[in-house]
Amino acid sequence: MEPVEINAGSWYLRALRADDRIDDRPALADGGITDPDHVARRTLEWEQETGYSWAVCEPTTAELVAEIAVTPNSDGTATISGWAREGRSAALETGETAVRRFVSGALGLRLL
Repeated sequence: MEPVEINAGSWYLRALRADDRIDDRPALADGGITDPDHVARRTLEWEQETGYSWAVCEPTTAELVAEIAVTPNSDGTATISGWAREGRSAALETGETAVRRFVSGALGLRLL
């Protein structure tokens, strides 16, 4: 599956990126994620439909302020997790609400 972008009102949710246009790795490092393969792994999870993740971003700058991940289980349920950069918990909360709707409506999974 291709990554799905979500408009969450004040926030824009998109796939993690590390390319010549947008590099989320510095923002991820601010959140304590320093694994150089993190973005590539998240991309592969989308492709294999083993996980879905979003960078919660400022809509005007595309700067990552939080990350949300959904892991599907074999029984039709899924777990959701996320983290936010310091002072950005509202972005995480808003993003999680939008992701919950997507996971339920589009993927047909029940979040635990």
